[in-house]
Amino acid sequence: MLKFTRRHMLTGLLAATTAFGFAAVPGFADDRNSVKIGYAVSKSGANATGAGITTIPNYKLWIKGVNASGGLELPDGTRLLIEVVEYDDRSQTEEVVRAIQRLATKDKVDLILPPWGTGFNLAIAPLMDKFDYPHLAVTAVTDKAPEFAKRWDKSFWFLGGGSDYAEALADVLGASRDAGKINNKVAMISVADGFGIDLVNAARPALEEKGFELAYDVSYPLGTSDFAAIVNDAQSSGADSFVAFSYPPGTFGVTKQAQVAGYNPKVFYTGVGGAFPVFKKISGGQQEGVMGIGGVQSGSEAIQEYFANHTDVIGNPPDSWASAVTYTSLQILQEAIRRVGLDREAIAEEIASGEFETIMGKVSLENNQLRSLWWAGQWQGATFAAIAPADSNGAVAPVIPKPAWR
Repeated sequence: MLKFTRRHMLTGLLAATTAFGFAAVPGFADDRNSVKIGYAVSKSGANATGAGITTIPNYKLWIKGVNASGGLELPDGTRLLIEVVEYDDRSQTEEVVRAIQRLATKDKVDLILPPWGTGFNLAIAPLMDKFDYPHLAVTAVTDKAPEFAKRWDKSFWFLGGGSDYAEALADVLGASRDAGKINNKVAMISVADGFGIDLVNAARPALEEKGFELAYDVSYPLGTSDFAAIVNDAQSSGADSFVAFSYPPGTFGVTKQAQVAGYNPKVFYTGVGGAFPVFKKISGGQQEGVMGIGGVQSGSEAIQEYFANHTDVIGNPPDSWASAVTYTSLQILQEAIRRVGLDREAIAEEIASGEFETIMGKVSLENNQLRSLWWAGQWQGATFAAIAPADSNGAVAPVIPKPAWR
């Protein structure tokens, strides 16, 4: 159990100050020499890989950039440095809930940034509403986003719903089958977590509507490390398309097992982690043709500049899905504060109604949701390029079949 002692908090602040390259902060937020921003994120446990690639680096990148420019700008032109209170939720739901309560009631931070993952964002949403904080639910995929946005009117949902990704995948597979590139069977696995459940519940009807047969359809517990039986069963199904709605440990594990087993479906699609830069290493440099959730507009100058800056400051490139969205959400928050100040109600209203210049271009939310997203991508050369929606500017054509593992 975490013990949130004053000493621990100060130790954390010192570590954060050093790691983020902050200038010395002469006081706490009460004297308005700084803006206190808190978050709880998975620095250990099963979610640490995802949080360590998508969420934490972008928090560091944004905070370092803001403080290097003098701090968050307020409507009167004054600037306040960001002071950080950070907790490790240890990939445990009860810990992230406990930490959010602590940030709101004990630390009394000005703003709270979200944790990583669909399940954790759903878990804290009622608390964020109770304590009156805007909730930028970035790494949360849920078809219930419209319902949640109405229930908690200061919650904002940035990554779409399972139906968006599933229907886009079904469109890609349907076009390939109609072109004679793949057969009519799909082998599908999903992690038994909010993310996997949302995706697979959307994928079943989307694939069946396209006329596909689900030759294999199983879920596995979060934390599964042995995928031998699953891969063998998928291989025996006769499906040309393998789909995994997986989190990073599962994405990496099933990829390695497919290579060990010589399992070479014509379509190999993974969930979270497939667009991570480390996937190149995980796949032994055989990422070419692997499909997955997300994608980026690799030809965009703003995206290219973001990738270069991220690599320079963090030491490695971002992933090609939720990282850019995470950074975009922080740009929106920063601009909203510049326009309306630190009143949380006013910030939420501005995020809901404003238009913002971001690395993803001009962005405005629809009913508290970001809808201008890429739903599917594929490794083509050194880039995880966006392939769906196929009619969106910047999309590239998918390459099917995927080259066999060497």
